[in-house]
Amino acid sequence: MNTPSSKALINQKQKISSWRIFSLSVATVFFLTILWVIGSFKQDPFITETLSIQGEALSGSKLFKINCAGCHGISAQGLVGPDLQEATKELNDKKIINQVIRGLTPPMPSFEIDTKSMADLLAYMHTLN
Repeated sequence: MNTPSSKALINQKQKISSWRIFSLSVATVFFLTILWVIGSFKQDPFITETLSIQGEALSGSKLFKINCAGCHGISAQGLVGPDLQEATKELNDKKIINQVIRGLTPPMPSFEIDTKSMADLLAYMHTLN
């Protein structure tokens, strides 16, 4: 009778273990991808409503000077906060709205703003380019 050596059994167990790790990794990546795709389809109602409104740049300019100029400069040239002159070229409107309402990059605070005012602020930001 031919019995495998202990070294052969160890190698076989390592191969099985490697296969399990690989399978688990693939399953995890697949699961996370599914979650990401599902999350991508959910639309934030605030963003959807804001993007459906035609903003007024003059009103947005006033809002900017009251709320944003202290950090971003009177003409959005940047001070404590970054220069926003090219922001609408670098970021899409959804990302800009998220930045304003959630304050995603500290030290920027989040702002409670209604959809019309956000649309106005967005319209103003588009005039900065």
